Amino acid sequence: MFGDASRMREMLSREQLKPKNVGETLARFGQYFGAYWPALVVVLALVLASTWMQVTTPEMIGQVVDCYLTPAAANAFGGAGAAFGGGAAAESAAQSNCWLAADSATQDLTHRFLRQVVYLGTEPPAATDLAALDAGGRIAGLTRVVLTIVALYVGGALLTGAGFFVMTWAGQHVLRALRVDVFRHLHRLSQGYYTEHEAGDLMSRITNDATAVEQAFGFALIQVFGAALLLVWIAYNMLARSVPFALLSMIVMPVMVVATFWFSEQARREFRRSRREMGSVNAELQESIAAVREVQAFNRAEENIERFMVTNAANRDANVRAVAYTAALAPTLEALGYVALAVVTGVGGYSLLTGQALEFAGMSSTVSLGLVITFLGYVQRFNQPIQQIALLWTNVQNAIAGGERIFGLLDEKPAVQDRPGARVMPPIRGAVEFKDASAEYQAGVPVLHGVSFRAEPGQTIAIVGPTGAGKTTIINLIPRFWDVTGGSVTIDGLDVRDVTLESLRRQIGLVLQDTFLFSATVMENIRFGRPEATDEEVIAAAKLAHADTFIERLPEKYQTVLGERGSGLSQGQRQLIAIARAALANPRILILDEATSSVDTRTERLIQKAFDELLEGRTSFVIAHRLSTIRNADLILVLKAGEIIERGRFDELLAQRGFFYELYMSQFRAQERAQEIGVNGRQGLASQPA
Repeated sequence: MFGDASRMREMLSREQLKPKNVGETLARFGQYFGAYWPALVVVLALVLASTWMQVTTPEMIGQVVDCYLTPAAANAFGGAGAAFGGGAAAESAAQSNCWLAADSATQDLTHRFLRQVVYLGTEPPAATDLAALDAGGRIAGLTRVVLTIVALYVGGALLTGAGFFVMTWAGQHVLRALRVDVFRHLHRLSQGYYTEHEAGDLMSRITNDATAVEQAFGFALIQVFGAALLLVWIAYNMLARSVPFALLSMIVMPVMVVATFWFSEQARREFRRSRREMGSVNAELQESIAAVREVQAFNRAEENIERFMVTNAANRDANVRAVAYTAALAPTLEALGYVALAVVTGVGGYSLLTGQALEFAGMSSTVSLGLVITFLGYVQRFNQPIQQIALLWTNVQNAIAGGERIFGLLDEKPAVQDRPGARVMPPIRGAVEFKDASAEYQAGVPVLHGVSFRAEPGQTIAIVGPTGAGKTTIINLIPRFWDVTGGSVTIDGLDVRDVTLESLRRQIGLVLQDTFLFSATVMENIRFGRPEATDEEVIAAAKLAHADTFIERLPEKYQTVLGERGSGLSQGQRQLIAIARAALANPRILILDEATSSVDTRTERLIQKAFDELLEGRTSFVIAHRLSTIRNADLILVLKAGEIIERGRFDELLAQRGFFYELYMSQFRAQERAQEIGVNGRQGLASQPA
């Protein structure tokens, strides 16, 4: 199976992960496989049966020689025939090793079963009967044994294939359940988990780790188990037939094991080094391409080329060493296999020619030509299972390590979850109150300090302040993306921690600064927050958000499929679709995180007019730098370093000439000047003669 050098290199080049808690991980896998235990029993039975067939075929070939060929040669050629078998002693040894003609009372279960199969429908012969058979009788008996051997080969192949199929079937069902559990759990985890963990690492657990588990369940696990079983069974059969001959035949096996694992480990070490060097090559290449203008401007091309050549050479050398170890493994095992064959042939041939029995520790066994051929068949089977175990054990380890990472993710407890006995949030009227609320993302590092305010139903609350003041944290506390660490947040008098997350968030709409659109149609993106909405309701929401105008210009209009994250649309267009999505959801509380920051002034005025209707009777929280949003707010909260330092309406805060006034003069006034310049410029152009 692994004779192909490219296949062997691919197996050895895989990253090897070391599992930390094998027993616990296997127990967790066992829970998933519990529903498919009948399939595992079938796999075990198929592996046992196919391995038994692989072990039995060499012995049957030996029976062909001892039971039919040696007696036939002796009868046909007389003394010369005796020489073929090594003399009368060898002929006697062949007769004693021919269990097909032995007394069934002295045979083990396997030999009795095979004897019945070979002579199905006829009376099994005795040893004297085989010796007296004529040519036709021997040919008939030989045909029966050969057909049995063919049946064993074909049956072994079919059972092996069936075992792989059943194991893959069970493994795929388990893998599907595991992926669904992971995906479902990812949606339960709180926002804080995603802040602390990179998306690439989470994707790796779903894809790479799950793939490692899939490979182990698909073929690696069953092959490693089958290979280990085959080695043990071969060793047992050899020792059962002749202890001295078996020990001499297996003398090379420890060397094969050591050589296989040594070469494999050396190759993996060099492949790890190659991966590190390849990372350096890619980093060097990416940096050079990204900075090509600077490189050309400062005439650094030659220096960069020299540095790249050094990095690339290190990767080349590591690959050459890895391939050298990989290429040396197969010839080494092949050479050791030939040594084992030479030992069996030499020892067996010497015993046959001299007529001497093999002795060891008081145990003596007679060697026949058929026994030598049987042992040659056994020895030839040493190579493949040892190589399979060495190469595929990495897959098994990676699967266990991948399972640990997956189960570690499943064991993560959401920081925000429903309390025991949490009630369903009744229809929200919109009274939101922060009572001395504090929050922190890292223990001991507060981002909000004792924030208190109240929003009445239908009011628009604007939150302003410099970067890092805590604006986003406040709006994150309302739908419980985070929980307060002190104080409380209530809606209509109910602490948000005392109601279910699903019933709370269903009545809150969000339009975030970083708009996310899915790779789906425009219609499906708008309908995302309310899947049961009709097409007419979706179009009405788009018109309300003034997104209908540009949507109608798209190739397929509302059925246009958007690219990843809405690629192909401008940032302003993406936000218009997000606003339409929020309008369609018809929330009782609306949160706008700089929702109009990326649209032009004209579009913003249209959106604001739509929001005046949309927000009627709804409580809204707005983080924005646009003057129109700030001017119309019922209450403006000015944050600095996690505290509310000023509050009031727009004109009131300006009159105080405090921090908000300074913020207005530095940021908002600049926007007004830019708007005035744009208006005056257009008027000037309009007054010029054509």
